[in-house]
Amino acid sequence: MEELNSRYNSKEVEDRMYAFWQSENLFAAKVNPDKKPFCIVIPPPNVTGILHMGHALNNTYQDILIRLRRMQGFESLWMPGTDHAGIATQNVVERQLAKEGLKRQDLGRDKFLERVWQWKEQYGSTIIRQLKKLGASSDWQRVRFTMDEEYSQSVKEVFVALWNKGLIYQDDKIINWCPRCQTALSDEEAAHREVQGNLYYIRYSLKEEIRNSKFEIRDKSQIENHTSQNYIVVATTRPETMVGDTAVALNPKDERYKHLIGKTVIVPLIEREIKIIADELIDMEFGTGLVKVTPAHDSNDYEMGKRHTLEFINIMHPNAVLNTNAGDYNGLDRFEAREAIIEDLKERKLIEKIEPHTHAVGHCYRCSTVIEPYLSRQWFVKMEPLAKPAIEAVKDGRINFYPKRWAKVYLNWMENIRDWCISRQIWWGHRLPVYYCKECLKTGSQCKVESVKCKEKGIIVAKVKPQKCPDCGGGDIYQDEDVLDTWFSSWLWPFATFYWPFNTKDEACLPARQGRRMKDEKDLNYFYPTSVLVTAPEIIFFWVARMIM
Repeated sequence: MEELNSRYNSKEVEDRMYAFWQSENLFAAKVNPDKKPFCIVIPPPNVTGILHMGHALNNTYQDILIRLRRMQGFESLWMPGTDHAGIATQNVVERQLAKEGLKRQDLGRDKFLERVWQWKEQYGSTIIRQLKKLGASSDWQRVRFTMDEEYSQSVKEVFVALWNKGLIYQDDKIINWCPRCQTALSDEEAAHREVQGNLYYIRYSLKEEIRNSKFEIRDKSQIENHTSQNYIVVATTRPETMVGDTAVALNPKDERYKHLIGKTVIVPLIEREIKIIADELIDMEFGTGLVKVTPAHDSNDYEMGKRHTLEFINIMHPNAVLNTNAGDYNGLDRFEAREAIIEDLKERKLIEKIEPHTHAVGHCYRCSTVIEPYLSRQWFVKMEPLAKPAIEAVKDGRINFYPKRWAKVYLNWMENIRDWCISRQIWWGHRLPVYYCKECLKTGSQCKVESVKCKEKGIIVAKVKPQKCPDCGGGDIYQDEDVLDTWFSSWLWPFATFYWPFNTKDEACLPARQGRRMKDEKDLNYFYPTSVLVTAPEIIFFWVARMIM
């Protein structure tokens, strides 16, 4: 009789058992009309590095559920795969290049993407090996990656379909901009943190001299009345953007200032004349109740700017260095400009006071740079029409959250959802299936794309690059440089992993699909919708909510 080892040798036992499981194909799942399906799609780990303890815990939960259902007689599929993680992976590879004294621009787009694919092959393979070492009982014949050739076809299919339904559009809007990553971010990618800053009370001269009027500064301990003065006091946390001011606003219900509506003030330092407007958005309790309006550099001001047809003045380059619209502050970084402007205001005795002020400031979720609200032309998805059925699916019990409290969080976000900025100014990711005809665009500036009709102005949305422009017949056509938000492709994970769509007309370029088209469609019909998703609450908005739509 073989003597048992006195110590448990995990490597020997686990490797031997896992090899046996795989050799017997015990994790494979297939369509079986005699069994009920049970399916989990793995939240695909990012190929930014290796797995951490959070992955180990999450995948253990999934493995327990899959093994339980498998033993209970369900046809159980655990779909494995990895995510390309656009901006996150690009940042990692850029840091690697920096150690070599290089920037991605030194390589150019194609060579840089080759480096990223090398990174993906290394770390994507490591992630799969780690999952196997954890004993994960995934169907390893089905490993997917969010930038597989077939997966890319799914992404294009959805983009074009949403475009044709009028749910994708292009517009100039205030977006979250990361000056370091040089790209737009969605609202969910701007991580807000409490920051200790200052509230600056600045004097704006009135063009019309007003006498015997009261101007109040609200303070916790007192109210100071300013009489016989020809200026107002505006409170702001961002004095550096005042060079882009195009109005001062007050609440129409604020009795202190009603007589000022329609008056003209002079923006300090740059001497621009701007009007005082009334808008219900203004909080009478904030500062003095009078606020500067900078439509090109604040989301609330942007909305006011549209309502009151104000001028939009962009004062910054994409790297957050002030441009020529900033006058004497041209060439200064935004925070350097803040200090310079404060010093100049003090010198001219235009600072009433400075108070400590704690407020939430957006930071890039990948590099932690302070986000800049920035007026930029981007692509968006109209979310409200997509959110409605997803809200009903939770309310009527077709989808359940555990613990249940997360359903309230989900519904609150979905019921107040805003359009999703999906374009990113990076290189690693799915290129937008948008093409431009140079000949058509010569006749006018690139338009805001709000409907299919806009293709008449040289913009073509298509799954495959057209050989010629459908309008002018010209052949000088180029693709949009932007890529899609990484969550746009992850959004499709539950069904794109089954090689949807099956009715593509482009199968000639995807020979691998030819022999398995019918099988893939049967798999999707059998295993989709999936049974359960084990994930973290912080990506309910990034990922879970969008997959339900």
